[in-house]
Amino acid sequence: MYKGITVGAITTIGNKHVNRGTPCEDASYAVAKNGVSVVCIADGAGGKQYTDARFGSDCAVHVITDTLCEHFDALYSENREAAVRGYLMAKLRVAFADIMEERTIDVIDRLSCTLLFVAVKDRRMMIGHIGDGLIVRVSPSGVSPISMPQNDKDGKTYFVTAAHADNYMRLLKTTVDDVHAIALMTDGVQDSVYNEEAGLVKPVVAKMAETFADGREEGEKSVLETVQKYIVGSSNASDDASFGVMFFEGTKAPDPATLESEAAKFASSDETFKDLSLAIKPEIIKAHEIISKCAGEEPAAQPEPEPAKEPEVAAAEKKEPEVETKQPSKISKISIILLAIGIVLCIIGAIELVLSLKG
Repeated sequence: MYKGITVGAITTIGNKHVNRGTPCEDASYAVAKNGVSVVCIADGAGGKQYTDARFGSDCAVHVITDTLCEHFDALYSENREAAVRGYLMAKLRVAFADIMEERTIDVIDRLSCTLLFVAVKDRRMMIGHIGDGLIVRVSPSGVSPISMPQNDKDGKTYFVTAAHADNYMRLLKTTVDDVHAIALMTDGVQDSVYNEEAGLVKPVVAKMAETFADGREEGEKSVLETVQKYIVGSSNASDDASFGVMFFEGTKAPDPATLESEAAKFASSDETFKDLSLAIKPEIIKAHEIISKCAGEEPAAQPEPEPAKEPEVAAAEKKEPEVETKQPSKISKISIILLAIGIVLCIIGAIELVLSLKG
């Protein structure tokens, strides 16, 4: 069991933004409160349409961190993962709505950003991720990705402002057993330390996390220097970069000599998930027909004709209007008879009145 937790995070502007004279769009936040330790980072979307992405990323890291610190137990114990994901995204929408009103922003997409977080209370750990970026687990046995970048073949990713953002959000609930550190990074760092084709995280990530063994201040200072010198400083087109660490004090670090620095590319075919979805469609239709048949039901998509029953139903439907047309005729005859009796009684009453006056 760990003896304590040290959290920290840094964000630095990339040369691409420096050269263009545009502000940093990344944001990071790390805090320990109410017995909960949280590290959260976000990457504001790039592009002319995302004019206020920096406000979105800054808001996201603070709102999510505060929410996790205040409501960790309720969120962790809820078994409906979709409900938790929906709640977190709803909190962001509420906060983003306030920003839109305050800054007179017309479209919520202008606040688009990615989101990565880790939260720990006692032995319980909750990890969340939407969009690109990388979350890494450092253990005595090595360094491995927990949550990998969400990018399609064209490099596009998902943002917290998407209409169904909660559907794209990854949420992992686990424990801290055998964990030495958790490292989070936006794509400005990820691109330099992660080989997606081989699933390999470079040993430098473990070294960066290890600097927090000397405390938060020393860890953040060391990581910032490393990122600025070797990652951001290595290219004039470098992106903004954020790096966060949750370090578990008193746990065993991996042996640097055992960490892999190279790995073979994964063997992969050209098959896509879309191919799988199309291939299983006819099987699903057939399975639905079998299930309906076993339940004594006719498949809704292809109902079998029932000659013996359909005419009866049709006849019943035709009889109802006939009954309705007959009822008014019966009522009208009765009304005529009653009216005639009333007239006769009136005449008799009138005769009696006249006779009584003459008498």
